[in-house]
Amino acid sequence: MSFTLSTTNHGGSSTATVSTTGTRRDPFDWLGLAVLYSGWYLVAGLATAIHWAILFPAISIPVGLAIATGVLVGWPSAVAVAIAFTGLLLLWRRARPDLFARWITHRARTRFLTWWRYRRNWARLMKACHLTVTTQTRVVTPRLAGAVIGKGTDRVRLRMLEGQCPADYENRAETIAHAFKADQCHASIVGPATVELRFRFGDALAETVLVPRVDHWTKPEGDVA
Repeated sequence: MSFTLSTTNHGGSSTATVSTTGTRRDPFDWLGLAVLYSGWYLVAGLATAIHWAILFPAISIPVGLAIATGVLVGWPSAVAVAIAFTGLLLLWRRARPDLFARWITHRARTRFLTWWRYRRNWARLMKACHLTVTTQTRVVTPRLAGAVIGKGTDRVRLRMLEGQCPADYENRAETIAHAFKADQCHASIVGPATVELRFRFGDALAETVLVPRVDHWTKPEGDVA
């Protein structure tokens, strides 16, 4: 939309007129933008799929073999291959649950919770906690260096911005905990310009702990030390 200002003289007085002209985007421009965004999301989705395939080869390889079998041989054979690999995964989980958790469930849980709790809203929550730096051109956010997801405690490392100090994070620990929906947050310096945020979710002491039987620890009757 553009504005035009014109002035008309009437004897000793003048009149100013403002006219507006609206410009509409050409339909081909909208089509070009749609194609551009579709291509971008396609590339981003393909990159994400390749990344997850590398992280979980025990799942991506069977899926790739099933798809290749379906294309080269036929989809009934692909279904049979998928069922066979599913059975092998179930046997693996039953025989070696520790290895299955290490390579499948623990990795998936760690990746998902890292994205869901921290990466998804990192910039927005850092800004809400007043831990960003605003320049003339952009808003600079502390870089998320990594996260370790535990059963009840997460350890998140970030890089401080220039002009910040550990006290900036220590004084806002309670605010950070509320922002990330954690029960408690503790901030500490762990390296040059590196802060570790330790988030606690839930009360570990509230969990029921099973104490092993101690029958074999008792001394038999009549035994003298």
